[in-house]
Amino acid sequence: MKKFILFIFITFFFLACKNDNTDCCVMPNELPNVDGLAISQSENSFDNTYNAIRSALQNNDAIGIVAEVDHEANAESVDLELGHSKVILFGNPNLGTPLMQENQLAGLDLPQKILVYEKNGNVFAAYNSTGYLSNRYNLTAMTLEQIEIALSDLVTNATNVVPTIPGDDTVDFQEGVVTVDSNKPFSATYDALRSAIADNSNLKIIAELDHQENGTSVGKTIRPTRLIVFGNPRSGTPLMQNKRSIAIDLPQKMLVWQDDAGITHISYNDPDYLASRHAIDGNTEILKTISDALSNLSEAGAK
Repeated sequence: MKKFILFIFITFFFLACKNDNTDCCVMPNELPNVDGLAISQSENSFDNTYNAIRSALQNNDAIGIVAEVDHEANAESVDLELGHSKVILFGNPNLGTPLMQENQLAGLDLPQKILVYEKNGNVFAAYNSTGYLSNRYNLTAMTLEQIEIALSDLVTNATNVVPTIPGDDTVDFQEGVVTVDSNKPFSATYDALRSAIADNSNLKIIAELDHQENGTSVGKTIRPTRLIVFGNPRSGTPLMQNKRSIAIDLPQKMLVWQDDAGITHISYNDPDYLASRHAIDGNTEILKTISDALSNLSEAGAK
């Protein structure tokens, strides 16, 4: 009798899934297997989990909240549906600047982010592990351990569950990073890139971060390095509908940085890499549209 009931449950569960959304066809307690993604399934509600993380950040004088992104509200603004999903961006220059002193490109994955989302009635909190950052940018700074402890404690205290990494931290050096050399000086490159984004009615600037200035504020020196975060929910939401975990890598980001030879570069995440990382199945046209848009923006800034 028990076997019969179990068979009926499993049959009903899989029949309820849509054929074009493989992400829905996972058992409720299964964590997404994403390389470098540390994640906990929360024992608390979505609001309580997110607010606990937010409050902890606000109460830490060493940390500044850079931006909060409500993916669900952004989806609704363009008449699309997405479950509860929020990302909070925050940083501590004392911990993050040493990473960029080793490799400025690490600024593409800074500041830190924590994603909280709800799916099938279950709430998850996730962040990119420091092992992932270390491998992607060849980092060895002592602050990596402090960052990992801080991130783990934030998520553990909010969810009552210690985060795990269902995948692993495997990522090649600078994997998925597209870099374009600029013909302009640093400031002119950033201004041209920002104007190209601001002048596009489909895009919205979410945040701007001057890593060099933030480092200087705590007595640490790095070369000119600035990040701009922006998004288009019409393009990003379908990817999150496919795989909810990709919200940790959205909105889009572009890093403008000057190397030790004085050459300015624009770097960003390859959308095809992000799709592969999160096992996106389909969305080919949207991924191409995003890739073309990022390429055009980088060219506008660099040429």
